[in-house]
Amino acid sequence: MLTGKTLELLENKILHHLQAIYGDAKTDSELNELTQELIDIMGFQQHYEAVSPHQNYWTEQDVTVITYGHSIQKEDEPPLHTLHGFLNDYLKQSINSVHILPFFPFSADDGFAVCDYYEINPTLGHWQDIENIASEYRLMADLVINHCSDQSQWFKNFIKGEGVGHDYFYTTHKDAPISDVVRPRTSPLLRETITEKGTEYVWCTFSHEQVDLDFSNTQVLKEFVNIVRNYLDHGIRIFRLDAIAFLWKKLGSNCLNLDETHEVVRLIRTLIEHTQPDAIIITETNIPNIENLSYFGNANEAHCVYNFSLPPLLVYTLVSGNCRYLKRWLMSMPPAQHGTTYFNFIASHDGIGLRPAEGLLSDTELATLVTTMQSFGGEISWRAGENGVKKPYEVNITLYDALQGTEDGKDELGLQRFLCAHGIMLALEGIPALYIHSILGTHNDYDKKERTGHNRSINRHEWDYDNLITELSNPETDHAQVYTQITQLINLRKAQKAFHPNATQFTLHISDSIFGFWRQSIDRGQSIFCVYNITDSQQKMLLSDLNLVVTNTWIDLISGIVFDNTHDEIILAPYQMMWIANA
Repeated sequence: MLTGKTLELLENKILHHLQAIYGDAKTDSELNELTQELIDIMGFQQHYEAVSPHQNYWTEQDVTVITYGHSIQKEDEPPLHTLHGFLNDYLKQSINSVHILPFFPFSADDGFAVCDYYEINPTLGHWQDIENIASEYRLMADLVINHCSDQSQWFKNFIKGEGVGHDYFYTTHKDAPISDVVRPRTSPLLRETITEKGTEYVWCTFSHEQVDLDFSNTQVLKEFVNIVRNYLDHGIRIFRLDAIAFLWKKLGSNCLNLDETHEVVRLIRTLIEHTQPDAIIITETNIPNIENLSYFGNANEAHCVYNFSLPPLLVYTLVSGNCRYLKRWLMSMPPAQHGTTYFNFIASHDGIGLRPAEGLLSDTELATLVTTMQSFGGEISWRAGENGVKKPYEVNITLYDALQGTEDGKDELGLQRFLCAHGIMLALEGIPALYIHSILGTHNDYDKKERTGHNRSINRHEWDYDNLITELSNPETDHAQVYTQITQLINLRKAQKAFHPNATQFTLHISDSIFGFWRQSIDRGQSIFCVYNITDSQQKMLLSDLNLVVTNTWIDLISGIVFDNTHDEIILAPYQMMWIANA
């Protein structure tokens, strides 16, 4: 039970957030009342636990799989039930967290145009299926907070001018000053909508099927706090704040990463962590690197930020055979404070984002990457740049196909290149997350792209369960080889204290052909030198370049080779990797 003093401290903290968000737009009385309403929604009168902002709620054993609820389907069985069975049968020894992409009723964008946040899409299953998965895995879910579906009851009420949601949406006038707005699409920003009250111009950051919510209305904030509480009640412990960078709108600004947006993140964190201290917030901000890092705050915003620069830089490194830019980026990345860490991924349901590589790769290098990916069957999605000029926003392609060759064309080293990419990602500071289609070695789905007319569908294949099991049961197939070797790497990673998400990391300077970094466990007991040949030819390296401690015995954890002489020369095969650890 809360003590009066403790409750007062929490009330003051919430009130401070609300004052920073709403300023003079709300009276003191209104903000005090809103504070009490949020406390009531979260149930703090009955339950409260103290929290430490610098507590790590993760270890080297944390690995996440990213999947749609229907990525694997079995006839006459709810897909969420099928997914749960597949996780238990094929991934339980390798992963402990599951990100199930939006599983609510939706109208567009494969789930990211939510119609109802309180119901499960009936084609997937029921809340009980979600709770069953959450009982065995740390479950991550999307809080699609910037926008919802134009087919939602909220938007229908907006058009009618009455009922819940009638005032939830951000509107402006047709000639509003919006030229500075930064967004990842080329469609018109404002949607002309006929309502009972007349013509309204609704803000649509992404598409006209995804209508933006207006958080300057405190009713919207309360609604989403209620949704957060509902998520927690159903066992969700990792909150992915989708498209959060675009949340707050202010005419005359770029409407990106505004101060109010950051304060909303801080408020959500305060509410969640005082309800469920081990729950985690991850911000999805597909923007340039420095802006992305700002969502750590001072260990008071996101627990984790997506490492969005990693996918384009790593793919560029492996298809160009040059790690100069990857190395330069890694050197510039600040170590995360305890209580925060990076969320590392190199493939997801979306494409390979190019914006996070801006300022890291030149326009010429980005153009070369785009051309190479197109030659491997990839598609390009575009965004509106300055003065309305179209710029490439992401490459839509499966990672397995993206790494089937180099800038010189396709070759026979695709599997080795693919495994090398994962060997890098799994060893980096942070929590690794693997898209299910990477674990399965899935190829581009051109048929689905043609059926839907959406570029992103190329990377959202839906497996028939029986066909998938047949492929995985045949050791000669690409899928079986990828699954076996990826899961072996994951399990090896999980056994190393030096791969704790907050363990020390230092970039090695070997050559532009050999990428490397050093990890040391928090207790300083284990060191691992991670080295990778990122080219399609043999490379030589002197062990003395790593400055191995001569009094220790050193072993490559991947091959099992023991190095008796720390001055030996090593020959690395194309895309070979080594995790050289003290025994």
